[in-house]
Amino acid sequence: MAQPPVWSEMRVGILLLSALSLLSARLVGAGQDPGSAIPAESRPCVDCHAFEFMQRALQDLKKTAFSLDTRTETLLLRAEKRGLCDCFHAIH
Repeated sequence: MAQPPVWSEMRVGILLLSALSLLSARLVGAGQDPGSAIPAESRPCVDCHAFEFMQRALQDLKKTAFSLDTRTETLLLRAEKRGLCDCFHAIH
């Protein structure tokens, strides 16, 4: 018995909708792992994390600036010493 084309189209449509609904349910479920969510009360807020990060970054910058200042000072003293030594050798 041949089925009318309307019924076969409806069957394909129903199968397609079923497959799409299963896929969407799996995608939604994949984004939410049960038991891995941390309650909001025990999580630090985003602002706190950002503040701590910025504080550490500022401390690192201060250390780097101090290190660069020290190295620059050392190099300047070496250059002045060389200049003085060259002048002293030129005079004598």
